[in-house]
Amino acid sequence: MNLVTGATGFVGSHIVSQLLARGEKVRVLVRPASPAKNLQGMEVERSQGDLTDRASLKAALAGCRRVYHVAADYRLWTPDPSALYLNNVVGTRNVLETAREAKVERIVYTSTVGALGHARSGDGAASVSANEETPVSLHDMTGHYKRSKFLAEAEVTAAARAGLPVVIVNPSTPVGSRDIKPTPTGQMIVDFLNGRMPAYVETGLNLIDVEDVAAGHLLAMEKGQVGQRYILGHRNLSLKEILEMLAKISGRPAPTVRLPHVIALGVAAVSTLAAQITRRPPLVSWESVRISKHKMFFDSSKAVRDLGLPQGSVEEALSKAVYWFRKNGYIRN
Repeated sequence: MNLVTGATGFVGSHIVSQLLARGEKVRVLVRPASPAKNLQGMEVERSQGDLTDRASLKAALAGCRRVYHVAADYRLWTPDPSALYLNNVVGTRNVLETAREAKVERIVYTSTVGALGHARSGDGAASVSANEETPVSLHDMTGHYKRSKFLAEAEVTAAARAGLPVVIVNPSTPVGSRDIKPTPTGQMIVDFLNGRMPAYVETGLNLIDVEDVAAGHLLAMEKGQVGQRYILGHRNLSLKEILEMLAKISGRPAPTVRLPHVIALGVAAVSTLAAQITRRPPLVSWESVRISKHKMFFDSSKAVRDLGLPQGSVEEALSKAVYWFRKNGYIRN
C-alpha cells in the first residue's frame, strides 16, 4: 500500500494516477475541506486527516509500505505566515516521526528548487543553472514559503542521517493539467490567457511537464539514494520565451513591454499593503517580485542520469495547461 499526502493537488494527483496505472494500491490523506475534483474516477482509499494531527497520520500510515509526502502549504502571501511553518515544517516532522514508528520501507519527500541555492558567475550575475550541491543557507531564502520549505528539508535530511529511508526530490516549475488552485505559475498562465498581463519582468524559470515530475517521484522511490536530493526539472527559459510560447499556443499576443524590477517592486509594495488591509491575496505580491530578481535556472542532469527522469516537450506541457484551464472555466473567453 502507498500513502500519498497532497493527493488532491497538482503534483499529488498525477502521482496517484501513475501509481494506479501500475496496478498499485493507493491510500490518500485528505482533509475534510479539501476539494477532491482531481481524484474523481480514481479508485483510492481515502483517510481523513491533517499533517498536524498525529493520530490521523498514524491511522493513514497503518499497513503502508511506501509514502509519498507531497502535501505543502504553497502560498507566496498569507496574512498568517505561521500557518506555513505549521504545515510545512511541523507537518513534515510529524509525517517523518509517524512513518518511523510505522516502520515504512521508503519515503519520497517533495521539496522544491526554491529551497536550493542560485548559481552565480564571478561578477554576481545569475549563472546558467544551479544543482543539488550549490551552496545555500537560510539567509538566502526569500519569503516565508521558501524559508519554511528550507527548514522542512533540513528536517528530512536529519531524519535520513538518523536512519530513516527517505529520498528528497526538488521539482522545478511543473506545468500541465489539474493545476486546480492554481500554482503561481499556473496563475501566470491564466492571467496571460485572460489578457491581464500587459508587461513582463526579466526573469527565468525551469519548466517541466507535471507528468514527468510525477514519474520522477516514482523513479526516486525505486532508484533514489537515501538522503540524496534530485532536481526534477527540464528546460531553462526566460519569462519572455515562455510568454511567446503561450502566444503561439493560444493565439493571444505576448506582451512586449519589459517592466523594470524597481517599478514592479513598487506595484507589489502597494498591492501587498492593500492585501494586509483587505486580508485578500494581492494582485502582485512583494515576495513574488523579489524572487523574480533571480533566474530560477537549474540543472536536472543528476535525476536524468541516476533516475531516468523523463524530459518531455515543454511546449506540449504548456498546451495541456492551456487546454485544461480553458476546459475548466478559468478563462473568460
